[in-house]
Amino acid sequence: MLISKMIRSKYWRSLVVGIALAAVLLPVLLPVEVVNGLQSYDRPNILLIIADDWSFPNAGIYGDQVVRTPNFDRLAREGALFTNAYTASPSCTPSRAGLLTGRSIHQLEEGGNLWSSLPAKFAVYPDLLEKAGYRVGHTRKGWGPGNFEAGGRSRNPAGPQFQSFAKFLDGQSPRQPFCFWFGSQDPHRDYVKGSGRAAGMRPELVRVPAHLPDTPEVRDDLLDYYYEVERLDRDVGELLDLLERTGQLDHTLVVMTSDNGMPFPRAKANLYDSGTRMPLAIRWPGRIRAGQVHRGFVSLTDLAPTFLEAAGLAVLPEMTGQSLWPLLNGSKAVGRREIFLERERHANVRRGDLSYPVRAIRTEEFLYIRNLRPDRWPAGDPEKYHSVGRYGDIDDGPSKQQLMGDPRLARQFELAMAKRPAEELYDLRRDPGQINNVAGQARYRSQQRVLRERLDRWMRESADPRAAADDDRYDRYHYFGPAGR
Repeated sequence: MLISKMIRSKYWRSLVVGIALAAVLLPVLLPVEVVNGLQSYDRPNILLIIADDWSFPNAGIYGDQVVRTPNFDRLAREGALFTNAYTASPSCTPSRAGLLTGRSIHQLEEGGNLWSSLPAKFAVYPDLLEKAGYRVGHTRKGWGPGNFEAGGRSRNPAGPQFQSFAKFLDGQSPRQPFCFWFGSQDPHRDYVKGSGRAAGMRPELVRVPAHLPDTPEVRDDLLDYYYEVERLDRDVGELLDLLERTGQLDHTLVVMTSDNGMPFPRAKANLYDSGTRMPLAIRWPGRIRAGQVHRGFVSLTDLAPTFLEAAGLAVLPEMTGQSLWPLLNGSKAVGRREIFLERERHANVRRGDLSYPVRAIRTEEFLYIRNLRPDRWPAGDPEKYHSVGRYGDIDDGPSKQQLMGDPRLARQFELAMAKRPAEELYDLRRDPGQINNVAGQARYRSQQRVLRERLDRWMRESADPRAAADDDRYDRYHYFGPAGR
């Protein structure tokens, strides 16, 4: 009776009308992040920033004394920094395919090669997010180089192409989350010679990698590489400023990394750390505690399942990558104890269109490498075959030219270009630069056997074709790249 009287009273009728009006007007008057918490917070925007040929540890926050990367450093300080992140393959096309699909590259058929296609039967995370209501797009370098139409796709696997991130945001509804791929072309060669010195960088501060000769020419070449890393970082600053101005930065999961290692001899296209170990920082305030540093092994194939989980979607069972959220939310203390690495055909630089197949396992203590076709030239034939030039898996530049032209640098030349044994083993505590192969030495016999067995098991369990028929199918996949250069 009392409740009935209250409802009939003028006061309570006014209150009910007020509540009804608020339900209608609040979505219009309040910011969407307040009204639609699920969309703006639980389903974040996703911005992937991927460099082209940038190696760990060439960033200020990793301790590099020359290169300045304030924006990468900011992402790491305000989120999570990874010190043992590895690419799926040290080659542009397969690396990006592994990141997009969350799968090992040997599971992607022709997608495991450079200048290839990526069959449409392999799902990519931008398509999955788009089906779940995300708006997707990319700018500059997406998946590739390659021919996505040959794989049965109507657009680049990274999403529709836009002139810029700003143009993409011009058409963005505040009520719809977005997923965007910013693919920089830096620090890919060619470089403007002397650009690093002109920017004020000091060659005497450069830490020359152990596999390269410490010469003035190499130091200057590294400075020019650093110059493009800094240009990449400035571009990232503009992206973050744009998100901040539009009020979206703290509702955006931002990931910054690279596809493969620096374009120098024994780096890019190789399974040594200089080719496979990547910078990686992830920021999402409120969901990722600032200042995290993760030293366990992670793979860039982990990003696709991480993005799906962030959006509230199920991770596909065929994905070999693992979501990083257990690390990022603190429910898991460390990453993997080991990481598996691989490569197939990079450039078409061996007579007969031949690949140079390699598999490897990297632990904290050792790097074990299996060269499956040790009779072939690892960096490409000494004479030009189809693409690029002599030793064409190494990008041309002053460092490569000096190795080929100076007989005093025979040791570094052999490391980069000579044929390699079937097995390589590096003791990383004694040899962090990975230049002294101890495979076959009696004192390492036990470790070599254990790592060989672990690599064999991974190849079998992940259905690597090289573990079964090993029929050189990668040699027969079409190469869409240009001839010569």
